[in-house]
Amino acid sequence: MFLVGLTGGISTGKSTVSKLFTALSVPIIDADIIARRVVQPGRRANKRIRKNFGDEVFQADGNLNRELLGKIIFNDANKRRQLNSITHPEIFREMCWEILYYFGKGYKFVIMDSPLLFESGTWVNYLKCTIVVSCEENLQLQRLMQRNQLSETDAVARIKAQMPLSEKISKADYVIENSGTLEDTKRQVTEIYNKLDNSKAYLTVRISAFILFALFTGGVSVMISWFFSP
Repeated sequence: MFLVGLTGGISTGKSTVSKLFTALSVPIIDADIIARRVVQPGRRANKRIRKNFGDEVFQADGNLNRELLGKIIFNDANKRRQLNSITHPEIFREMCWEILYYFGKGYKFVIMDSPLLFESGTWVNYLKCTIVVSCEENLQLQRLMQRNQLSETDAVARIKAQMPLSEKISKADYVIENSGTLEDTKRQVTEIYNKLDNSKAYLTVRISAFILFALFTGGVSVMISWFFSP
């Protein structure tokens, strides 16, 4: 099994692309979903956020006040880095468990869906390839303002808080242009899927895993034989 990174700018349509891959039976490990899970009440990240950001960024039921926390971190780079230092290790750990799960299921590849794929750099060296979802700048701004009910100033601040889309595109192996129709986006996703599905890269990982397993179990057998030998 090999790993494919999926990212894009905020409101460029990454979620749409992710759903299209899901429809093709590709497992998706979604960093956003995991990020919401690791900050739930009682979790370690939840407690650390309260300690570092105060009670005001929490609702009465112990869940994060995401709107307020978002305003803080998207306007303060230091606070954003502080929050990332709390959540990223927890997210990484849970993503690793999901990778092992899908590896055990025998999938050829999985998609690592992460809005900060290049910014964090955590997974880049482990990826077979990367996909960036792009769209026109004006369309991105309009989508974000409508989706999150933001003013233009707040929307621009959130876009600028991420790596420039042009820089992400320069790092990508595949780019999906999502300014057109859903059918056009679906066509691009299907083309990339066919290339990934026909790749034999997953065999290298399976063979390597088998060799490591054989060496480990063989080594254990030798040690047991030596220990119990006369």
